[in-house]
Amino acid sequence: MSRTTTEQATRKPRWRRPLVVVTGVVLLLALTGCSQETEDQWKRLGLPPPASDRAPYMEDLWIGSWIAAGIIGVFVWGLIGWAIVRYYRRSDDELPSQVRYNLPIEVLYTIAPVIAVAVLFFFTVEQQNKILEPVDDPDHEVLVTAQQWAWTFSYLGEDAANGEDVYESGTAADEAELWLVEDESVEFTLHSPDVIHDFWVPSFYFKQDVIPGRDEKMWMTPNEAGTYVGRCAELCGAQHARMLFEVKIVSQEEFDEHIRELLDAGQIGAPRGGENSEEIAGLEQEDEAGVEDEESGEQE
Repeated sequence: MSRTTTEQATRKPRWRRPLVVVTGVVLLLALTGCSQETEDQWKRLGLPPPASDRAPYMEDLWIGSWIAAGIIGVFVWGLIGWAIVRYYRRSDDELPSQVRYNLPIEVLYTIAPVIAVAVLFFFTVEQQNKILEPVDDPDHEVLVTAQQWAWTFSYLGEDAANGEDVYESGTAADEAELWLVEDESVEFTLHSPDVIHDFWVPSFYFKQDVIPGRDEKMWMTPNEAGTYVGRCAELCGAQHARMLFEVKIVSQEEFDEHIRELLDAGQIGAPRGGENSEEIAGLEQEDEAGVEDEESGEQE
């Protein structure tokens, strides 16, 4: 082989060096051009900005789960790499020694996952109990009525003069608003007159199912002023994707002014949806049909 042919064979393609330079520049810009908000989100591993006193519990569980998953992943990848290197087939065509089973390894990959799941379960239950901890004397009480396909929020006893309930509602085309006072505890009562919904504000870091026939409760304290998105997290029908609402965490003065606006608009009361919201749809009709069948049978 001539010298020219050898140089052509060993010469790297011309496009490699520019590609390396461009890749380096892109990585440098990506690392140095991140905003503070992006950096904070990376630290939270994708979680939105927190806005409740229960958020740290879920954040600890979330980050801890990622750390545990990373440790397990590195361990498994290490075992895979070790097996590839240790048992790589040599050029002499000699196969590694073949074994039918390996008791220590089998015990390891049976017991290790059980331990990992048990530890994760323990910390999940521990954090869940903290998140669902009731508040004995909440500063505010809100009745959340979820129906197909909109939200109604009733502020119970917020009319300081008469102690009346005040509400606001939305539609699938016009999102409802939920107003809360910063650093004041809230007790939510969740009610549905039709199907299962799910009350979810991502920045609160937890959610609760809204089950027809059974009112659920949840407690929290909003601690970061601002406007946040809320949504239904349970597939509840054709317009489920439009079942959205906004959460406004404001000062006490702004909240009181908003309550006065609702009072002036005549939005007094605490709507709970349909009249038969405590009944299971279809159950009464089935019972009546069964009674009619029995009566017709007796007549025959």
